[in-house]
Amino acid sequence: MAGKPANPKVASRASTLQRSRAIAPDMKVPARKPRPLAAKASRADKTALRRDAIVTAALEEFSARGFAAARLEDVARRAGVGKGTIYLHFRDKEALFRELVTTMLVPFIANIEAAPAMGLPIRVVLERLIDLFVREIYGTKRRKLISLIITEGPRFPQLAEFHYHHVVKRAVAAMRALLAAAHRRGELRNDALVRFPQLIIAPGMMAIVWSGLFDRFAALDVAALMGAHLDLILGTGEAS
Repeated sequence: MAGKPANPKVASRASTLQRSRAIAPDMKVPARKPRPLAAKASRADKTALRRDAIVTAALEEFSARGFAAARLEDVARRAGVGKGTIYLHFRDKEALFRELVTTMLVPFIANIEAAPAMGLPIRVVLERLIDLFVREIYGTKRRKLISLIITEGPRFPQLAEFHYHHVVKRAVAAMRALLAAAHRRGELRNDALVRFPQLIIAPGMMAIVWSGLFDRFAALDVAALMGAHLDLILGTGEAS
């Protein structure tokens, strides 16, 4: 008897996983552990599910209305919980924002800090980091969070400060360490990138701004854009 046909969703997920491992096997943002079905979930599981729903709803509400205009009652409605439930988990909107940064962006920075640079040319390391950025930041809802920080940070400096200390400062330090090691090995022609590691991610930030303003008129190929930028700042033969 012929076997049952393969589940196309399972096959698609397997294909995606194989591609990600082939491109950047050592650098991935850890996925959240799957929760049990609500009907079988323990009280702790149900609490965690509600918390996740609140955080997801907060990102959507903040992105749609802006941080100032977003209301906790609207976050609660979008999450399918009562407003009082939010206060069981978060003191206010700022606490919700901090949770978004902590759960969505900090794990990405941890991957940069743990980048496997030993024995790898700097071009290879940076290409993997760019691929990770395109897949795990630009290609996900994390892009909405960074866009929110860009637009709301000037009006809410405490949010910008939290993001700087937990994400930007750590990312710059990790990138500087990678680039300084490459400079000592003679892979970089000068120390410009060591002094200004922000240059590596600059086109990614520009792409996020572009996506919010102009994507409907002219979409960007972000991976190709960042690859071209890497050629310009390293030179096409830098890694050889």
